[in-house]
Amino acid sequence: MHTIWKGSISFGLVNIPVKLHAATEDKDVKLRTLHKKCHSPIKYEKVCPVCEEEVKKEDIVRAYEYTKGKFVVLEDEDLEQLNREHGDRAVEIIDFVKIEEIDPVYFNKSFYLSPGDGGGKAYSLLRKALLESGKVGLAKITIRSGEQLAVVRVYKNTLVLETIYYPDEVRNAGEVPNVPGDEHVTEKELETAILLIDQLTTKFDPEKYKDEYRSALMDLIEAKQTTAGAEPRRETERKTNVTDLMAALQASIDKTKSVSEPQKKKRASVKVKKRA
Repeated sequence: MHTIWKGSISFGLVNIPVKLHAATEDKDVKLRTLHKKCHSPIKYEKVCPVCEEEVKKEDIVRAYEYTKGKFVVLEDEDLEQLNREHGDRAVEIIDFVKIEEIDPVYFNKSFYLSPGDGGGKAYSLLRKALLESGKVGLAKITIRSGEQLAVVRVYKNTLVLETIYYPDEVRNAGEVPNVPGDEHVTEKELETAILLIDQLTTKFDPEKYKDEYRSALMDLIEAKQTTAGAEPRRETERKTNVTDLMAALQASIDKTKSVSEPQKKKRASVKVKKRA
């Protein structure tokens, strides 16, 4: 597994050398843009709209737009100095909290942590302490020239670092438009909705869920590779346009029952065989 960062975790006087590895990967199918006439890949160039000329890499500087059309230019030396002052390659755990207290909206990206040279025992100590206490570490880390808040927790016997957003990076939910207030919901509607939730409740199994769009897109690509004219696979089942709330809830429950009924009969037949 590729190492993308090396540093250390510290909590109190304990220091653990660690390596950071990406825990997830983007498997979206990447599509290229081609010239329709000759199917050549399109080339994107950086062009100055004022000078009307292509700009080379060495002629590009970074800047902050503090108002429309007004910029503060930041030299490479300025940013390098800032990185030296704040990028000390350390993950400092500043607090320990219960993970239930952190709403999922704050979570951003996951990284695996492996122990560096000589850090095995301290790594095991932190892992066991987190498991025994039921807490997670709240830390700060500098990655790619930016300081981020992070959670250090245990996942399948491995320490995981989850970057999380700062509070000012999470937009105010109160500003979401057209959110209804306390609409009048009848007792019957609520009971039916809860019944549907109960019927659809199961133990979380991540292997159960697949990216069906990606699979269909790859099927289409493979079909076009072999036949150069295959049509995309069509879904045989169409969703019914149920507009009435109670009707929609009841239709969902009936559909759930029809799917689970054969499984119940199968389980019942197995039990009968056991009695025999």
